[in-house]
Amino acid sequence: MSATAQTIAAPILRHPFRRPLGVDWTVTAQGGPVPPNIGLRAIPATVPGSVHTDLLAAGLIPDPYLDGNEKLLGWIGLTDWRYTTTFVWQPGSTTQSEIVFDGLDTIASIFVNGNRVGTTRNMHRSYRFNLRPYVRAGLNEIDVFFASPIRAADAASLQLGYRPHVNHHPYNAIRKMACSFGWDWGIDTSTSGIWRPVSLEEWSTARIESIRPIATVDTVDPADTVAGTVRAAGTVAVNVEVARASDVRLLITASVDGMSGTAILEAGDTTALVTLHVTDVALWWPRGYGEQPLYDVDVTLNTHHGDDDGYDEVIELDAATKRVGFRTVAFETTPDTTGTPFTIVVNGQPIFVRGANWIPDDAFPHRVDRTRYLARIEQAEFANLNLLRVWGGGIFEADDFYELCDERGMLTWQDFLLACAAYAEEEPFFSEMEAEARDNVARLAAHPSLVVFNGNNENLWGHEEWNWKKRLDGKTWGETYYYELFPAIVAELAPTWVTRQVAPFPPVTPTVSAAPVPTPRTTPISAPCISGTSGTCATTPTTARTPRGSSPSSAGRARRPGRR
Repeated sequence: MSATAQTIAAPILRHPFRRPLGVDWTVTAQGGPVPPNIGLRAIPATVPGSVHTDLLAAGLIPDPYLDGNEKLLGWIGLTDWRYTTTFVWQPGSTTQSEIVFDGLDTIASIFVNGNRVGTTRNMHRSYRFNLRPYVRAGLNEIDVFFASPIRAADAASLQLGYRPHVNHHPYNAIRKMACSFGWDWGIDTSTSGIWRPVSLEEWSTARIESIRPIATVDTVDPADTVAGTVRAAGTVAVNVEVARASDVRLLITASVDGMSGTAILEAGDTTALVTLHVTDVALWWPRGYGEQPLYDVDVTLNTHHGDDDGYDEVIELDAATKRVGFRTVAFETTPDTTGTPFTIVVNGQPIFVRGANWIPDDAFPHRVDRTRYLARIEQAEFANLNLLRVWGGGIFEADDFYELCDERGMLTWQDFLLACAAYAEEEPFFSEMEAEARDNVARLAAHPSLVVFNGNNENLWGHEEWNWKKRLDGKTWGETYYYELFPAIVAELAPTWVTRQVAPFPPVTPTVSAAPVPTPRTTPISAPCISGTSGTCATTPTTARTPRGSSPSSAGRARRPGRR
């Protein structure tokens, strides 16, 4: 460097630039039993979407829901596929270029300009890959190769060792929606595709990776009401994670209901906690028990320029918002002389739960938008339901689902996505399960409607009563997830939720929020208890009992194992 040369700081981008990459895709078969009328032709594709819906839109296949078309289209799940698009990129003031996939279904390899940038094996996670080493000025090509999910599941089952499962494919060997391989109520699609949005993101200096606000109730005065709504004092612990491209000092500001706080991240720091105390908020209640007030938690990420004694300039780099509601939740399962109660308690009030099992609303979940979620939730309300249990053979639903439940007071119960099967605990499967759980617990932690996170669907029952032990012959089957991993992740990331190990099976002592609760209110509704198909939601505050040693779903009716 010459004596007169100067180091000039790059200009700072004020917010990441996010460009959706949802247009001009094509999908092409890459190998498998492909019919001659399709062959290797490039077919227009929709993103988010799936192979089935793309072929259907092109008029190349019949509707898989009709007649015997499910079997006629079985070749799709045995075929490898390639999704392709192009985008224009020009170097600018940013230093970071990333491609962000909110969901890939399932066994995928991502290439940019012929260079592999990443691989995925989990439908239930989001992914972010660095593009900077691979992009060039001008036109760039993205290819996403999907391996046949049927062949991948078969190979993984052989690698991990066979473990019992219902239905015909070893869906328990890969992290794909279990009912994608068919269930007793739904078709076998075994499809592939970019099932959630994809975008190109450009940024510099730093960006917000995630925010996770946890709202807790500190004190309650039941006599202090406004329009019949209980008021409370509360705390919001705002957990913020940032990604860095620079070691500059960063300032995080968080605010809720007129209260704000800050945290400084020194060079290299990537996580911060801002604790906000609010003195007068309204409690969130399930529908039929009160109102559903929600509060925006706003977070900004700023950089400071100046010396240590004062800052000359503050530049906002990124911002994010999530909503919270203030409520307490507990699970009453203390045995008595009659048996074991099974009661959800919100804000000290036992809730007369009238629940139903929620399965994916479409064999192709990307077709379910906010309008369709709203229609289904309104139907549940018309049926006088107040809890939806998201079944463990499906998906972690989109944010729209939980946001609508927050707004409408519809309690939600979320299964971890393991159903009617034994699951390996060895690597690489264990790490996939942990990453998936962390991704989704963190994403959903702020929702007041979500009160229970449950370990699985029927897997303890299967282990004890479906002759799994002999067939497993000592192999792992998932208990570490249910008794150790999942409860630990929920306790760390979403401490206001209740956790259970399994549904349905005799209740065990749960982990509960220890926040103070108001004096119980008079239950404003009285109706027959309507059991959801899971059987886990058939509860009343005083009379619903599970006889010791029996399952809440199996009492009084016979059912083939795995029919859920």
